[in-house]
Amino acid sequence: MKKSILLINKGKSFMAGTIIKNLTENNYEVIAVQPTMDEISAHKDEASLIIMYLGEYVDDVTNTLVYLKDICTEEDKLLILIGTAAEIDTASRSIPQALVSASFERPFDMKKLVAQADWLLEANDDLAKRKSILLVDDDSTFLKMVKDWLSTKYRVTIVTSGTQALMYIADNTPDLILLDYEMPVTSGPQVLEMIRSESKVDSIPVIFLTGKDDQESVMKVLALKPDGYLLKNMERTRLLAAVDDFFEKQKFKKLHESKVL
Repeated sequence: MKKSILLINKGKSFMAGTIIKNLTENNYEVIAVQPTMDEISAHKDEASLIIMYLGEYVDDVTNTLVYLKDICTEEDKLLILIGTAAEIDTASRSIPQALVSASFERPFDMKKLVAQADWLLEANDDLAKRKSILLVDDDSTFLKMVKDWLSTKYRVTIVTSGTQALMYIADNTPDLILLDYEMPVTSGPQVLEMIRSESKVDSIPVIFLTGKDDQESVMKVLALKPDGYLLKNMERTRLLAAVDDFFEKQKFKKLHESKVL
């Protein structure tokens, strides 16, 4: 497992230097960058864990914080925030708490930071071996709830629009897409149509999420020939069981196809 960390910090400070020293002594490669989108973009692929050492500058880097939110969402980056309570609160206005892996208020225990980094990277390495699911819905409350449910067994990425979903699968291939049927701007059916028309991604399974269970609505959903549909009011155990069952059937299908070949 590669132990690399992207450390975001403005200027030079004694504490940032101490963080680098301690991480390096614990066999980490630390890539230090300034809090600009250009520098972060240039080095983001070199590490899966990002540590942002906050300061008074946090009020002036809203665009950078929004960019961090986007790459944590779309590229499954891990993020640790270090700063005062006020600085962390400011950052959290742009980066939802669900995307922050850990926060440390100054002053903090350096050993705990290293231990947290170790734990996160180990867990992330285990996570990378799990099936991946792209969850698409414009309801942030629903997204967080279902992500919490599925994350016990699967690697889950969340996006809030059809456009973001299409941008994500341009560079990533999830094992399954759970797609909200009714979304503004780019609807679920439109997203499915675009996926099926592109040879690079047309084989990605898509299951619709719908809030309507009357016969007419269900028939309309199934007419689009997704790989299935799930009701958005399903209980946790039923939804998990449905996703588990889908992957079991996929595994059986692949085993059967390999035997035929």
